[in-house]
Amino acid sequence: MTDTADTTDTVGETGTAGPGRPLIGVSTYLEPGARWGVWELEAALLPARYPRLVQRAGGLAALLPPDAPRRAAATVARLDGLVIAGGPDVEPVRYGAEPDPRTGPPARARDAWELALIEAALAARVPLLGICRGMQLLNVALGGTLVQHLDGHAGTVGVFGTHPVTPVPGTRYAAAVPETASVPAYHHQAVGRLGSGLLASAHASDGTIEAVEPPPAAHWVLGVQWHPEMGEDVRVMRALVEAATGHPAGPARTT
Repeated sequence: MTDTADTTDTVGETGTAGPGRPLIGVSTYLEPGARWGVWELEAALLPARYPRLVQRAGGLAALLPPDAPRRAAATVARLDGLVIAGGPDVEPVRYGAEPDPRTGPPARARDAWELALIEAALAARVPLLGICRGMQLLNVALGGTLVQHLDGHAGTVGVFGTHPVTPVPGTRYAAAVPETASVPAYHHQAVGRLGSGLLASAHASDGTIEAVEPPPAAHWVLGVQWHPEMGEDVRVMRALVEAATGHPAGPARTT
């Protein structure tokens, strides 16, 4: 059964609501010419469904605009958990490939920043969730490759599609979502060769890898190819929040 409950006001006794809620950083991106009111300026953007999902799952959301990669470790040190959000295609040079004609234009500053965030989270053992592009970047950060184009995993232009995803028994993802579930998706790339230390923890019906994670004994890391923020099921984000609740806060954080 899909878990859609809003836990923001109901889990205080377990430490994930109220003053002790874990701080979850979510990566954002810079876009030129954003418009609001009379203004048209460059803006740090993130669809509001991301922080809302963090909040519904019992966490506090902090938005992380692109910064110098050398600052990633200091940024991650202040967080209890990290989400790498979806977005544009990863530049193929990052995994040693020539660009396919159907691969989108590079977002080099974002690639560099988010790869640095991932590496910092892995080094500091901060719980990490990669969503769509974020899962792909996690795989690339660990030496994996991507399939640059596949059909059938997106809706029409600008509209999310849905398809079923089946968990691999015994994995971290299966512990959170034990049944085959229909998920909102919009992507044309996917994991090719798995990165070092990663295993597939969910698949689509065509065999596409839909979730990746390290072995269960490792610290909490999960990548999902779909967009949980576009649905009502909070279980993946709640699993991150619960893992982050047990992560020691950085020296600059007090609760």
